[in-house]
Amino acid sequence: MATIKCFEDIISWQRARALCRFVGELIDGGKFKHSYRLIDQIEGSSGSIMDNIAEGFERSGNKEFVQFLYISKGSCGEFRSQLYRALDRKYVSQEEFDLLYKHAKEIIVLLQKLIDYLQTSELKGTKFRSAR
Repeated sequence: MATIKCFEDIISWQRARALCRFVGELIDGGKFKHSYRLIDQIEGSSGSIMDNIAEGFERSGNKEFVQFLYISKGSCGEFRSQLYRALDRKYVSQEEFDLLYKHAKEIIVLLQKLIDYLQTSELKGTKFRSAR
């Protein structure tokens, strides 16, 4: 695996950003019919996916990073649940739901692969490097 120098290099973060951007476009386009609570929740959970990846990476230690990646996975599950609510209220079409759901599941797979790698890696994080 190539060395990741910043969180923006992480593929799961890039995909989460794209998901968040698409959700924002739906909201800005009036798809949620001013259901402000659901807007707040679905926008918050989609943003939390990418934010937790970034925060965990910036902690500079693999154990903390893994912890935040699990939180990100949890936010992805929360997002998917809220997506069902949006579908049931007809705020999103079945096609939009399917696209967003598939995207969220792909992010979960990427997150799990990164977690698996970090848990088996001998590297512990940049804050544990010895000073030279």
